[in-house]
Amino acid sequence: MRISLTAGHIVVEATLADNQPARDLAALLPLTVRMRDLYGREKLGPLPRALAPGASPQHTYEVGDIAYWAPDNELAFFYRHDGRTIPDPGIVILGRIESGVEAFHAHDATLEVTVKAIA
Repeated sequence: MRISLTAGHIVVEATLADNQPARDLAALLPLTVRMRDLYGREKLGPLPRALAPGASPQHTYEVGDIAYWAPDNELAFFYRHDGRTIPDPGIVILGRIESGVEAFHAHDATLEVTVKAIA
């Protein structure tokens, strides 16, 4: 599924992964998430509920990854790599931003991001 991420006047497109947590995220759309900056590498914000299990967590990420941090039911967009790994229990990759992810780095520490399905 293709999605758009809108933060102010910036719109980037992404593709959701083919896994159960990503399908569960898609069922929540459209969705606006208030996000904060974490470690100068990612924007992170709370989802309204936990996502369904069904994908293996991992401890690494790539710039452009859309991920789920299950302990706090949070959605993350990785815009920069700092060489660190993700602590236990790891993240579940939900999708990938194809281009424009650097726009998230340029924003203030907090921002609202609206996530919508692309028809």
